[in-house]
Amino acid sequence: MRSLVLIGHGSHLNPESASAVYAYADLLRAQGLFDEVVEGYWKEEPSLRQVLRTVQYTDVTVIPMFISEGYFTETVIPRELGLGHQGPVPPQGVARVIGGRTVRYTLPYGVHPRMSEVILARAREAYPDIRAEDTALIVLGHGTTRNENSNKVVYQNAERLRQGGEFAEVHTFFLDEEPKVVGWQEHVKARHVVLVPFFASEGWHTLETIPEDIGLTGPVTVFEDGPHGTQTVYYSKPVGTHPAVAEVIVQLAEEAHGASSQGGDIERGHHDAWSALMQLASDSLRLGEVLVRPADGLYEIRHALDEGKANEGLKTVVTPEGVRDHVRLDERGEYRPVHTLRNLARGWRAVLSAPDLQRALHYLYPAVVEESYAHHHHALRCTPWAATARRQTGIYAKVQKATPQQVETVARDVCGSCLKTRLWADQVLNRTFFAGVPGGIPCAEACTLLVAEVREEISGKAAAAHD
Repeated sequence: MRSLVLIGHGSHLNPESASAVYAYADLLRAQGLFDEVVEGYWKEEPSLRQVLRTVQYTDVTVIPMFISEGYFTETVIPRELGLGHQGPVPPQGVARVIGGRTVRYTLPYGVHPRMSEVILARAREAYPDIRAEDTALIVLGHGTTRNENSNKVVYQNAERLRQGGEFAEVHTFFLDEEPKVVGWQEHVKARHVVLVPFFASEGWHTLETIPEDIGLTGPVTVFEDGPHGTQTVYYSKPVGTHPAVAEVIVQLAEEAHGASSQGGDIERGHHDAWSALMQLASDSLRLGEVLVRPADGLYEIRHALDEGKANEGLKTVVTPEGVRDHVRLDERGEYRPVHTLRNLARGWRAVLSAPDLQRALHYLYPAVVEESYAHHHHALRCTPWAATARRQTGIYAKVQKATPQQVETVARDVCGSCLKTRLWADQVLNRTFFAGVPGGIPCAEACTLLVAEVREEISGKAAAAHD
């Protein structure tokens, strides 16, 4: 039995940031090659600090859903997962035993050699009439000065495709480092140019920045009177959203250091937590803002404020993914980066089987069942703010300078509308929902939203003082 964990960046502001990871998780789950597929995020839930608690099995493979090596894959993710590793990840990955689970951490999928095939597939989609004599390929990366490994994979893929001989020219350009894509016309001579963004997902850069920087008007743009005459640019979708990436992910998992065909066992703590939850659900359970109760051999979830409302007046959801997509936005259509905020939309009900109920509740309140059960049995370890702050690096390192008053000021705003009790701030939670208290949900560690807001508080005060 094996668990596959896909790690994305996520966002506190943009609900679309996680869409590519969700899509691949759904695709891999449908293929049935792993016993479960779980997503985790740096800026969403379940967080990197929580995600390993949510897996069912003791054999875990973690794949960073990033396009290149860099700060997040080499520093942030290993640190937050507790891997005890920093710096470049070796080709075979890193294997550790964490909390009774064997965890294998791989390179990001974007550095796999088969990504050259994905780039070529995107190029052919954008311009099916590729001819070696008059077509150039541009592989466009983001680029950064923070990590020299970030651009390496772009150059490697370009060289593989150059050797393939399918293009008259193959060029590499970047958004944030030289050579920058804004100067592409000075270097590219071919009449037909295919531009493939080597990005993980469709987002602000691929939809806005790149087209604006170089003057694209759509999938096909004609540039007249350039240094090399008239040129037509065919703009492809980003490589990271191509379905073939799922095959790359599977191959990475199979190649992971120490991978075993025998798999692992059921993780006991996870099993006990969900068994207890299902026992409560067999009668009727109030969890956060929802009611869970049996319904003709299935289970129903609905907002507690919709109790007693006729089924005909509610939108019916019949899959865990439907629940996931429905609860990511509040009633005003605004994004809910923290799932335990008291702004869950009303007007819906989910009718699900027992296995689907567990996945739906995982989407609804990520890691809440596992952490609440651990606290119910006095086994949840809490991380004080000072320890969380010391762990931050990069642009977030400055939160280490926050005073207790600043942290509390921000927490009143961020945490004031959250269902959780801040154990990390020495608040007391005597009973959880496992003991019949609907709002009894522990918060073992400050979330990344709070960390980000504390940074903003410090930055704002510093800027005000400077002005």
